[in-house]
Amino acid sequence: MLVKTKAIVISSLKFQEKSLIVKCFTLSHGLKSYFVRDAFSSRKSNQKIAYFQPLTILEIEAVHKNKGTLENFKEIKIATPFHSIHSDIYKSTIVMFVSEILHHSIHEEEKNEQLFTFLETALHWLDNHDEIANFHLILLLETTKYLGFYPDISDMNMPFFEMTEGVFTPFNAISSLTEHESNLFKKLIDLKFGNNQKIFHVIERQLVLKILIDYYSFHLDGFKKPKSLDVLKEVFS
Repeated sequence: MLVKTKAIVISSLKFQEKSLIVKCFTLSHGLKSYFVRDAFSSRKSNQKIAYFQPLTILEIEAVHKNKGTLENFKEIKIATPFHSIHSDIYKSTIVMFVSEILHHSIHEEEKNEQLFTFLETALHWLDNHDEIANFHLILLLETTKYLGFYPDISDMNMPFFEMTEGVFTPFNAISSLTEHESNLFKKLIDLKFGNNQKIFHVIERQLVLKILIDYYSFHLDGFKKPKSLDVLKEVFS
């Protein structure tokens, strides 16, 4: 089946000496993996590899056999080139981290147009703004809406957030955040991309990030702590 769709690059893995296996989140078919033969061998290899930077948004034409094997690109082009994401150390670190989170979070080969549209819109926002210190925190929390475990905020006046059920409660259970942690989490829930990015101190931001990663771990089977987490902490310390 020949498919034309937008696709967000989640990860790319070198295969043997010259090829790549590229995992993409597509608008039309959800998660798909593609084999790119001779990605490192042609005169245009630099151009080819540039297509597969983390979270690059592509327009692709591809052959989907839908047999659980690797698919093949027929044509690829950048949907909208980023101006700053891959040249700004803060933004490129965020993108590396977010792509790793998505790699461990999106497993289904089924389309999720709402998640795709959210990610595409968020990446364009990141590319066009400079106050981005909380971008990854907001994105991780908002992404849980599309993965099915966004917190129940109907009782946000309660002092403790219970992680396994994703609810605010009056009781401090074994899987609850402390009252201080719960208050920081409430701050994040109220935050939007365009809000004041200095709402958290560095230590608070790192704590909120730990809460989010723990929350993902509670709700996603096989979720792994991103290897890029230490780099992110270093860059934003």
